[in-house]
Amino acid sequence: MTRKIRIGTRGSKLALAQTGTIADALRKAGQEVELVTVSTPGDRSSAPIPTIGVGVFTSALRDALLADEIDVIVHSYKDLPTAPHEGIVLAAVPLREDPRDALIARDGLTLGELPAGSKVGTGSPRRTAQLRALGLGLEIVPIRGNIDTRMRKVTDGELDAVVLARAGLVRIGRGDAITETLDPIQMLPAPGQGALAVECRAPDTDAAAAELCALLAGLNDPDTRAVVTAERALLATLEAGCTAPVGALGEAITGDDEYEDELYLRAIALSTDGSDSVKLSVTGPLADAEALGRKLADEMLSEGAKDLMTDGSWEHQE
Repeated sequence: MTRKIRIGTRGSKLALAQTGTIADALRKAGQEVELVTVSTPGDRSSAPIPTIGVGVFTSALRDALLADEIDVIVHSYKDLPTAPHEGIVLAAVPLREDPRDALIARDGLTLGELPAGSKVGTGSPRRTAQLRALGLGLEIVPIRGNIDTRMRKVTDGELDAVVLARAGLVRIGRGDAITETLDPIQMLPAPGQGALAVECRAPDTDAAAAELCALLAGLNDPDTRAVVTAERALLATLEAGCTAPVGALGEAITGDDEYEDELYLRAIALSTDGSDSVKLSVTGPLADAEALGRKLADEMLSEGAKDLMTDGSWEHQE
């Protein structure tokens, strides 16, 4: 492309770091890039995420894209609504960072070493439900704010620990603060956690959009895209939003000349208090990722996951 590529981003340290990885990749490809900061409703509100609504971090960016104020958006994939947006395409899903959750605790403690009654902060219903399900007697404290704000609550003694996405900590250079990376057996991450979604206007919009889409496709990692597609298809089929207490994690298993590439997908849906859950897994061809996600969700619904929705703990996707 001959003109400068305008990449829209939120103004947080994490958003800028994530957008910076895409900007650097485009610069290495010989492109001129400009970062454009866009304020979103989620950035301007201190209310809990479930009460603000689906797409709280994405709508303003998408509006700016369709208004031709920017050319590209870089999202945390887990923040995206599962429904497609008219006029916008997912141009690339780059190689995923470690999708697991991470604990930052006082005195270098692990989750199992925290005494009963310890105050653990998280703004995620999914993490809250899974922490409660472990039966460790922890007091779960709802929190909001950027990564530094949340970590400061531990260093200042307000909380004993916080749970955050490992990928975000690593991307802003704070991986050294992690006291334990949580095994998915203990806590399944959010669908799409650790992955980035790169969006642009649909290629049929104009010739420039088509050229940009083709350029961005070079940043795509096929295995990551397939795995996250499965996780998100499960979320959509469950009719659960990105704030619902649903965890999912897919793994691409490389085949050989005799066997095709496979996908191992596991997921959990929980009640708010963690006392009830449905946890299942499925394995199948990686090429059928979306269908596998839907199949696993259907099996979870048949096992009673729908009943968990009736307690008001699920945020439905519009």
